[in-house]
Amino acid sequence: MHKGRLEAFTDGVIAIIITIMVLEMKVPHGETQQALIPLWPVFLSYVLSFAYVGTYWTNHHHLLQAAEQVTGRVLLTNLNLLFWLSLLPFSTGWMGENHFSEMPVALYGLNLLLAAVSYYILQSAIVAAHGTQAWFRTALGRDLKGKGSIAAYVAGIAAALSGYPMFGFAILGAVAIMWLIPDRRMERVIASRTGQA
Repeated sequence: MHKGRLEAFTDGVIAIIITIMVLEMKVPHGETQQALIPLWPVFLSYVLSFAYVGTYWTNHHHLLQAAEQVTGRVLLTNLNLLFWLSLLPFSTGWMGENHFSEMPVALYGLNLLLAAVSYYILQSAIVAAHGTQAWFRTALGRDLKGKGSIAAYVAGIAAALSGYPMFGFAILGAVAIMWLIPDRRMERVIASRTGQA
């Protein structure tokens, strides 16, 4: 399969995920700004999840831009990632509707954790598909940001389950903010390879 089909399919699924998340935000009953106040947890949950989905979309684009081939294992690991991302509208909605209480925040953190692990597995599958091409592994580097995110998700889940759901939510939010800072590893390697061609 050409990687363009994989990118197009992933783009479509991610667009649907964002659409479902925004449709979960119900229009308030009332015409004053006071009617909006009870919706702040739902809106804040949506903003955080939108940032996460957007980050996954951007990083996925860079990952596949660098890839030169797609194998069956890459297709399956990509589907695994999309599965966990597709659950974000549910975990986002539950967390927002319940005003960041313990179990919804913990489930949201678990959802993010499983998506992050799935992305790591996808990266590994793409590296394996490129065999001895060391430049691809070099582009990924040690991936401290990715590994640190996984540790932070575990900490956020633990905080929520320990009776500090807002602290857990703050940890999950901090990870999203960290990922908003662009990661140029792939872009630098792609640019250097294009310059050599």
